Amino acid sequence: MRFKDKVVLVTGGSSGIGKAIAKRFLAEGAKVMISGRSEARCREAVGELKGIGNGEIDFVQGDVSKPSDAERMVHETVEKYGRVDILVNNAGVYLGKRAEETTEEEWDQVIDVNLKGVFLCSKAVYPHFRKQGGGNIVNVSSDSGISGIPSEAAYCASKGAVTNLTRAMALDYAKENIRVNAVCPAVIDTPMLQRDVEIRENQDEYLAEVARLHPVGRIGKDVEVAFAVLMLASDEAGFITGVNLPVDGGITSR
Repeated sequence: MRFKDKVVLVTGGSSGIGKAIAKRFLAEGAKVMISGRSEARCREAVGELKGIGNGEIDFVQGDVSKPSDAERMVHETVEKYGRVDILVNNAGVYLGKRAEETTEEEWDQVIDVNLKGVFLCSKAVYPHFRKQGGGNIVNVSSDSGISGIPSEAAYCASKGAVTNLTRAMALDYAKENIRVNAVCPAVIDTPMLQRDVEIRENQDEYLAEVARLHPVGRIGKDVEVAFAVLMLASDEAGFITGVNLPVDGGITSR
């Protein structure tokens, strides 16, 4: 119950890593607001997660890349629960293309969601953190935000920027009792991975190849990322800020 009565906003919380993060916060007593672009998927996730632990959960529909939506997500969280203590910037999209194959529209979408969304939601939550005397931001970056990955030009650009934005915000707000950290997952077993697998001819061989990329020899689990997020958001991590924590089975240690 480390997060009893703490209020957490998880963007992109209706599936995958975001839903796993919301689930773990609920299990430890938090009041959780998830957001997503699809109201139906958010409603389904809330129905699935309600009743876990002693926490509470609700959702707000919205697109993190739109300033008005980002502000509304934070506003509705505060309206519902009275405050906001932790922001998890998890919403993201993936694009597996080289630079010359990427259209301008695709580039803009990846940057708008993965990077601008982090900026807008963090900006929206800051006045509440300042008023409360502190707060906590955990960004979900990627191993692609630490190392260059082939055929991920826009994605690497967006996540690399999130990694350094995390450091910059940590320095900006350290004296205001606002900590800013990030987790950097490698390949995690999520619906996003399953969609990638479905387009492959030999799916088993592809999954085995992906697993071998990681020194530990397997693909990660969404709950393993969730536990890392909870650690960084916890009071026990009070002296940790500006960290981009790899949750990657050792892949970025090469």
